[in-house]
Amino acid sequence: MNGEQAMNNEAKELIIFLDCGDTIIDEGTEVRDEHGTVIEGRVIPGADEMVRTLAERGYRLAIVADGLAQSFKNLLTINGLYDYFEVLIYSEQMKAEKPHPRMFKAAMGAMELGEQDRSRIIMVGNNLSRDVRGANRVGITSVHLNWTSRYPKTSLDPAEMPDYTIEQPLALVELADRLNEELAMKKRVQA
Repeated sequence: MNGEQAMNNEAKELIIFLDCGDTIIDEGTEVRDEHGTVIEGRVIPGADEMVRTLAERGYRLAIVADGLAQSFKNLLTINGLYDYFEVLIYSEQMKAEKPHPRMFKAAMGAMELGEQDRSRIIMVGNNLSRDVRGANRVGITSVHLNWTSRYPKTSLDPAEMPDYTIEQPLALVELADRLNEELAMKKRVQA
């Protein structure tokens, strides 16, 4: 492994929370059983590569998603992505849905992150009223994945304005690297 590869695999400053439906898994491909649990579904083009690349580069990843725990376990396992996530927070277990702060705070707690770490976290999701509003509400950088037409792509509500917008999953890799470098530079200046 050369020096650049070793540097790419070091733990990163930036921490990434990801929604699942229409952020990793194409909700239009989901198949549910008679109880409403999702039993299969396909990834959005490039989403599997995005997750693997981010994990391989040393980013800490968490799922913060609304729905049934078993649905996400099925989807992420079938698509070979389950083990890339350090933490999986689902609305079923939290008894709350995004944009409720409990969802984001639970992920922070499970990753042993405190208030001082909020500036290091980004929340990536497809839903302005849930993912972006929730992240903005708790002081986490919001990233809107503007991939699907199932949800509004714009909002007039300032609480739903994302800090960043990307059009496809793989664009997150470049954005994460850029934000991580900014955080690392800020840390070096403060040291």
